This record gives sequence, C-alpha cells and structure tokens, in this order.
Amino acid sequence: MRKTFFLSFLLLLICCDINAQEKPTAFTGALIYPVTGAPIQNGVLIVQNGKIISVGGADTKIPAGAIVTDVKGKIIMPGVVDTHSHLGGPEGGDNSSALNPDARAFDAINPTSDGFKKALAGGITTINIMPGSGHLMSGQTVYVKMREAKVMEDLIIVNEKGVYGGMKMANGTNPMRGSAGFPGTRAKSAAMDRELYVKAQEYKKKIEKAGKDSSKLPERDLRLEPLVEVLNGKRIVHFHSHKENDILTAIRLSKEFGFRMVLHHISEGWKVADEIAKAGIPCSIIMIESPGGKLEAMEVSNATPAILEKAGALIGFHTDDGVTDSRFLIRGAAFAVRSGLSREKALEALTINGAKMLDLSSRVGSLESGKDADFIILSGDPFSVYSKVEQTWVEGKKRFDLSDPADKAFAVGGYHVYSSDRAEYDDDDGDRN
Repeated sequence: MRKTFFLSFLLLLICCDINAQEKPTAFTGALIYPVTGAPIQNGVLIVQNGKIISVGGADTKIPAGAIVTDVKGKIIMPGVVDTHSHLGGPEGGDNSSALNPDARAFDAINPTSDGFKKALAGGITTINIMPGSGHLMSGQTVYVKMREAKVMEDLIIVNEKGVYGGMKMANGTNPMRGSAGFPGTRAKSAAMDRELYVKAQEYKKKIEKAGKDSSKLPERDLRLEPLVEVLNGKRIVHFHSHKENDILTAIRLSKEFGFRMVLHHISEGWKVADEIAKAGIPCSIIMIESPGGKLEAMEVSNATPAILEKAGALIGFHTDDGVTDSRFLIRGAAFAVRSGLSREKALEALTINGAKMLDLSSRVGSLESGKDADFIILSGDPFSVYSKVEQTWVEGKKRFDLSDPADKAFAVGGYHVYSSDRAEYDDDDGDRN
C-alpha cells in the first residue's frame, strides 16, 4: 500500500512538472529588439515548449494560466550567434596532411566544457565550433546550441540543408609550414586546394552516374564525401583569410568550384569591400581590442564592418575564442558601431546574419513566432559598456542567470575559472586568429 502511494505521488510530481513546462511564459514591459522588425516599446514575448508563441506590444494577448515575468526597464533581444569559436577543445587535421576534410570537430569537443558557460554569460546561444586554421583544410565544423549536455548529440543542431556543420579552410601564413605535405607558398596552397576539389568533382560524377544502382557506386571515400556535400551546396565553407590577395584567392576558388563560402577575419577586407560585395560572399568579422600577433593582420581596421555595410555585403561577428573572450562578443559589435557601423546592422550581425551564415535562420537569429525561444535579457542598451547580460535562455530554458552566484562567477571570473578548458585548447592546433 505504501509502495502504491509512493508511486502515485511520484507520478503526480512528474505530471505537475510536465504541466509546468507546458505552461506559456510571458515576459512583459521590456524594450524588445526582434531584429527582423522594428523595436517594440513595452513589449511582450511569449514562449512555450521551447518555441516563441508571439512577440508584440503591450496589447498582446497573454494566454490564460501563463507565467508572467515583469522585465520592465530591461532589453530583450535574440540570442547571439557566434559564427567562429574554438570552445570545448576542438581538434581537426594533423601533420599527416595539409588537407583533412574527413576530420570532424564533433569527435573531439568536450560537451561538458566550462567554456560553454562563459559563452552563455556573453549571451551566446548558438556557436559554430571550428577546428584550427593550421591546415589548408582542417576539417568539418559543428553547429551547436548552448543546451545542457552530457554528450555531443545533446548540443548539435541540424540546419536547413540537413547537415550539422561546415568545412573549415584557410590560406595565408597559417597553413604555409613548408614541411612535408604542406605548402610553402601561396601559389602552392591554392594549387593543392584545386587538386583535391578536382578529385571531389570526379567522385561526385561517379556517384551521379551510378544513380540508384548501388552496385555501380564508387568505393566509399571519407575524404571526398564531405566535399561532395560542399559541391552540392549542402555544407558551407568557412574560410580563414586575412590579406587582400588571400581574400581574392578564396573568392576565386569559390567561383571556380561553385561552393558557398563565408569569409572569416578578413583583416584587409576594407581594401576589397566592393569585390566581396559583388561576389555576394558573407563575412564573419572579429573585432580586436589590441591589434597584433601576426604580420598579415597588421592592417586590421575596426572600420571594416562599416565599409562592408556601405558596399552592401552581409556581415556577422565572431569571437575566435580564445582570441576574443566569448563574454565580450556584443562589446566587439559596439566597437564597430563606434567606427561607423549602423546600430541596426550591428544587431543583425550579432544575430540573424550569423544564423544565415550557418543556414539556421529559419530557427534562430530573430524573435519571431515559431522560432526557437533563444533570447537574452540585458540590463540596458546592448552597445553600452555599462550594460550586462542578466539572463540567457535557450529553447525556453534559462541557462544563465547573473543573480545566481555560480553563474556570476563565470561572468566575472578570471583565467582560473576556465583554466581546465584552456589546457585543452592549448594542446590542439587551434586557430590563432
């Protein structure tokens, strides 16, 4: 009898918890930046079961039984999309080859890394985690949500193209090691890229020729399979490039083989802004507080985003964490605003534009009915140095709360808070901007 009572009581608790999760939650009184629409004063955001139910003004109808949270005086905006990070200790290719399209960051990342907590403290809800740039092709990136996770499968997010990552490529000085199997010049770098893509084209033709006859399919090639996805437009190339001539080489390769591409870093992008815009290539930019570190980044400019905006190019922002701390991505966009980028485009660059670069804009990047309930609550203007991320929500679940001492430690703590995560990062061939 006691056992029956206990089981009944336990079932009641479970049912109550499920019902609580199913209840809509309304956030009222905030200034809301939907990003794809005009700002809403005294706005209302309603979420339920991990999705946005509605976004509107003070007259928005709140469902009966909803949990109402008053956030008057606060700012609500979409969760930030970091289009280029190295959190979680990702690894890619090794010294066996300069081209490693078969290597997957997915297989190397620690899903329980404390580094993800500082991303949440910075308002980041979606990340493109990359292997490093010490290779012409260091491997497959992975798109992740900042959900609570024990295994990588808890984090990954499949995009509209049916893949959960892109392909990392690089040119310039990083992959030019001159050692066995690696290029020693820029010309040889491009030549090696072309050689592998030609092989991928031939592999693709064999697959297409086989059609539905599996007996005629070529032998499976793990190096070429992801490149066929690149050639078919399913997997986008994320291309690390700094100098003017390297940027143009990357664009040339993209045109020659017909693959979609996002340019990353582009320190000298301001020199070729018109060419980038004409090619229709999106750009993911890092804003550096203290320029330096490598010769090819000497002419980096905080005005690059504004110049690209004027040229008509799509821009986003990234941390390249640990080059820039994930807690400060929004502040990086503020530097661009100070250097001439419009506030509207800066907000888009932090959110919806990054989502577009990962083929995720149908789910994240703006506050719209039906999209994932990924949003952040700020104490004030997003581009004010005095504003703080107070809460970060991922798919309707609060993942960061500044009022929680444990969370606050990750928001304000120093190097020691993340020392174990940095140890993993320092052991790999990570991107050094």
